[in-house]
Amino acid sequence: MSLLVKSSKRGQTMVALEAGRLEYVGFSAYRLSLGETLPVSAGDKELCLVLLSGRVTIQGEGFDWQNLGDRHSVFEDKSPFAAYLPPGTDAQVTALSDVQIAVCAAPGAAGFEPRLIRPEHCKRSVRGKGANTRYVCDILPDSEPAHSLLVVEVRTPSGHSSSYPPHKHDTDDLPHQSFLEETYYHQINPPQGYVFQRVYTDDRSIDQAMAVENSDLVVVPKGYHPVSVPYGYESYYLNVMAGPKRAWHFHNDPQHSWLLDL
Repeated sequence: MSLLVKSSKRGQTMVALEAGRLEYVGFSAYRLSLGETLPVSAGDKELCLVLLSGRVTIQGEGFDWQNLGDRHSVFEDKSPFAAYLPPGTDAQVTALSDVQIAVCAAPGAAGFEPRLIRPEHCKRSVRGKGANTRYVCDILPDSEPAHSLLVVEVRTPSGHSSSYPPHKHDTDDLPHQSFLEETYYHQINPPQGYVFQRVYTDDRSIDQAMAVENSDLVVVPKGYHPVSVPYGYESYYLNVMAGPKRAWHFHNDPQHSWLLDL
């Protein structure tokens, strides 16, 4: 089965991971026009709504978050607004402009409250060096309250590599490595571009190389998962990770770990 989920150019749903495709991670992304609404129901999951672009109001029982959003594109040098919704939460998103919004899902548990994640709450950092430099924004890291969900976005400049050297987190062997499924939701600037992503395991039981276009989704059930950005285009991706333990510990591919010494 292909690990590439193609996006739709029409309709409210831009891309969605098929239910049951992964055990822990769920994902969908939507486009809304001014005045349109998106109902969201967590059920037995916990959700993180990430406002990719535009302005919205998010309302539900016990919360009313008005006029959120101040970026027109994920490629602006700004952190997003996001919202954490625990199991049993119903909400409605109302678009106050043209909007793109992602709904990230993972198994939930009692004991958490709905909360707004403002841009100033997101930790920003730079990873790598040279043509491996990329810009990271932690939206829901393991240092913030949640049951299993981890959410981060990454911008990678033209001609650079990302999620590189290749690393994996598919073995429950803490503190050396954690088991986390993952999805990559991609956007490209300009939008007619593409990036390359490979997902592979040591034994090559999985080995897929994909040309990924704007708003496509890549599924990473296990294995290494580097991204390469062609010259002239910028890459954005939103990562959603979840597993049996909420910790991000990864293992570099030993064949390529020498790159860390450059």
